[in-house]
Amino acid sequence: MSALYGCQAGFETFLAKELGGASKTAPGWLLAPESERESCFAHFAFLEPAERSGASVKALAAAAADFFLQSAREERFETPWPFVVESAGAAGLPRRARVIGEEALALIKARVSRVAKLAAPGRPGPGSARGLFLFFPDFERVYVSRAATFGGQRRMADDPRAPSRSYLKAEEAYAVLGREPAAGESVADLGAAPGGWSYSAARRGARVTAVDNGPLKAGALDAHITALAEDAFKFAPAQPVDWLFCDMVEDPERVVALLRRWLRDALCARFIVNLKFARQDPLALLRLVERDIRPLCTLLRARHLYHDREELTLVGERRQA
Repeated sequence: MSALYGCQAGFETFLAKELGGASKTAPGWLLAPESERESCFAHFAFLEPAERSGASVKALAAAAADFFLQSAREERFETPWPFVVESAGAAGLPRRARVIGEEALALIKARVSRVAKLAAPGRPGPGSARGLFLFFPDFERVYVSRAATFGGQRRMADDPRAPSRSYLKAEEAYAVLGREPAAGESVADLGAAPGGWSYSAARRGARVTAVDNGPLKAGALDAHITALAEDAFKFAPAQPVDWLFCDMVEDPERVVALLRRWLRDALCARFIVNLKFARQDPLALLRLVERDIRPLCTLLRARHLYHDREELTLVGERRQA
């Protein structure tokens, strides 16, 4: 079975290596056999995509709508189903894709109004889904699919009060994990400055210990945040915390060792940890994570987030003794 994989533009080579090869590669996407392994670099995979072409908005919309209507003739729709429109990054293409998607949904509504009303636009959370998935590689082609898997990555809304844009990574990581800090929970944020991740947890009412020799910026000067000027690698909480946050510009293998120690010593229940791979091989890092971290977790997801650059984000839950 083939699949169309989407990723952050510029990271197709890593995704292709992770999948074991690709039949076609282009900026931000590739075609490859479907993989049973969970991918770090893939934001989504549209399964068994059918290619349709057309020179106009109406022609492409009609092709997408017809594909859906024909494939859904024997299906019953009782709950919301995902309707996802993605595209390559050529100037003007995302807008054209949205217009075609809207037109396709209007055509579906004209034929099966009740089904169309259940359409839920936007990427769903991590896992498998069945709905209608469109990918536009250029202005005159669309790949159409009914089944897909998603990694949970998505663009997050900015917050002008956040001390740094790293705040967006924490917000996105919650979506990947499927859980976020709650009021009254405890968070240890290692390498916290300037405070984007601490701010993200504190605004939800969590109690944060922000550990860094550097200062926090204004947005992180919150009553829920206690700043400690200490070495993050030497810090240990007086009692276990609900969350470990770690986003440091450090050797990623050293950060993996830190996370392993926190999990082994039962110092945290959940974690969000960022690994900067820069010139290192991220696939080798993923193998290290599988070896040293996976056995200590009931849940572990490694993702190249929408808001990540040359870095990987790990989210997970510690295995209880």
